[in-house]
Amino acid sequence: MPSKLYMVVEHFKDAPAVYRRFREHGRLAPDGLRYVSSWVEENLARCFQIMETDDRELLEQWIANWSDLVEFEVYPVITSAEAAEKVGSS
Repeated sequence: MPSKLYMVVEHFKDAPAVYRRFREHGRLAPDGLRYVSSWVEENLARCFQIMETDDRELLEQWIANWSDLVEFEVYPVITSAEAAEKVGSS
């Protein structure tokens, strides 16, 4: 099964606690789940993160590691180039 990309929108319940845990324990992602990149709102309320995996269950395991501090929205996404190819072949 090929890897899929996911846009993960994290709604921080407590941003300082999120960053403290990250400093102390790292991303807490299981093997097979790859962090691609992320962007954080200036007010530290939300993080927009791209993750990649071929096993959606790994994403759920990672979410469970943070669910006490973060509420999550997860969207399967494709790249702009993949979208253009998909539309071009229609």
